[in-house]
Amino acid sequence: MLKELVEYLAKNLVENPDAVSVEAIEDEKMTTLRLKVAQSDLGRVIGKQGRNVTAMRTVLHAAAAKSGRRTNLEILD
Repeated sequence: MLKELVEYLAKNLVENPDAVSVEAIEDEKMTTLRLKVAQSDLGRVIGKQGRNVTAMRTVLHAAAAKSGRRTNLEILD
C-alpha cells in the first residue's frame, strides 16, 4: 500500500511517469522506500526548498502510522 502511494504521488508530479520506480525494503519495524525518477524530473520531485518531498514524506508517515510501522523515503539519483 505504501509503495503504491509513493508511486502514485511521484507519477503525478513528473513529466516522464514511465521512468518512476519504487523499491520497498521491509524490516521488522521499518519500511524504506527508494524512489527513482528520470534525472530531468528530479527537481520536480524535490520541489522548491524540498517542499514536494517533505509533503510526500508527511503523507507517507501518516499512512504508515495507521499500521504501526515507521517509514523512510529515499530519492535515488
